[in-house]
Amino acid sequence: MSDPSVRDALLSDAAEIATMCAVLWPEATENEHRAEITHLLKTQMCGTLPATIFVAQDDAGRLAGFLQVGLRSHADGCDPKHPVGFVEGWLVFETSRRRGIGKALMLAAEEWSRTQGCKEMASDTWIDETTSQKAHEALGFEVVDRCIHFRKPLQVPPK
Repeated sequence: MSDPSVRDALLSDAAEIATMCAVLWPEATENEHRAEITHLLKTQMCGTLPATIFVAQDDAGRLAGFLQVGLRSHADGCDPKHPVGFVEGWLVFETSRRRGIGKALMLAAEEWSRTQGCKEMASDTWIDETTSQKAHEALGFEVVDRCIHFRKPLQVPPK
């Protein structure tokens, strides 16, 4: 792939995007992802806030990556006086990496965020996802916090 071209996702892309979402979030099925993506593409909303999906294709016309970006009222480390463009999901297939696709997707998301009145972008990733961390840092993101979340199920006391 020479110059990666990025475009707005189409409803006809929903199945391919759902496959990529299942790689990122395997706890949901492809059908669940497809339903969520279809709704987002039809409404341009994620919940009550604007959102969109950008895709890049390989030379054979298959999707090589996607980036879902949404508007958030705030994000850790960002100025709370302004909305924030938030990278909800970002994936470039391993066979298509190191060709500028991730960067092109991010630039499209940044431009979309500017049109929404954002002055900052935010994102997150898992603590052990070093590839994702390096990709974010290569594109100018800085770490603003590290957090480990805990949970404990509460036992129902016997009656």
